[in-house]
Amino acid sequence: MSLAAYATSTGEAFQFWVLGTVAVIGALCTILMKKAVHSALCLAGTMIILAVFYLANGAYFLGIVQIVVYTGAIMMLFLFVVMLVGVTAADSLKETLKGQRWWAAACGLGFGVLLIAGIGNASLKNFEGTGGANASGNVEGLAALIFTKYVFAFEITGALLITAAVGAMVLTHRERAERPATQRELAERRVREGKHLPPLPAPGVYARHNAVDVPGLLPDGTPSELTVNKTLRDRGQIRDVSSEALSDLKALEQRSAERLGREEEVSK
Repeated sequence: MSLAAYATSTGEAFQFWVLGTVAVIGALCTILMKKAVHSALCLAGTMIILAVFYLANGAYFLGIVQIVVYTGAIMMLFLFVVMLVGVTAADSLKETLKGQRWWAAACGLGFGVLLIAGIGNASLKNFEGTGGANASGNVEGLAALIFTKYVFAFEITGALLITAAVGAMVLTHRERAERPATQRELAERRVREGKHLPPLPAPGVYARHNAVDVPGLLPDGTPSELTVNKTLRDRGQIRDVSSEALSDLKALEQRSAERLGREEEVSK
């Protein structure tokens, strides 16, 4: 059993180095990507690779849970929330909590120390691999460890997750201290403030495009900022087609002038 635990086949080594490299790249991209959607996708790919590692090492229950719960549920929920809410480029980078960067650096340093200590402990002591732990079955072995040796850590982790969920609900919930304004009151407020009263013009008007990222053109050919979403404008994802539309308009006017000139010559 001990020799089998230390022996690694060529296929296992190839799988580890290839998938491990991809997992590390995905983890780095999660931190370095500028857009939150791309970071969430990279993190989802890293979690899928971790699930493959669990399955390859005989931890079938952990592998399925990693795919179904973390990648399939939690990460996709993050991704949909980011896509629906949106993250604009105008977000403030100012710290809302004093000293949060120092606390984050201290937590990261502590996690690194624990990770190095765990790797060193695993490399210095003998281990049996997953064969001994899964002697009576993977689910049974995992349940025995969770509810006997690691029961306090499991319960504390569950309490922390529940507290975080309740705290997020409390922070996002806002008590309404006054009566909500009616539609008439909102309309009167817009009139008093001098805001744009009629509906906003549709994107792509006079631009020969009907996409939401193409601003509508005014009669003089300049793009109108009212026709595009503020989020897309802050992200820099707006396509300016005013020059193209103006060039097409000039070409059309030139062809019309040439056609009218030929018609006058024929009439003479």
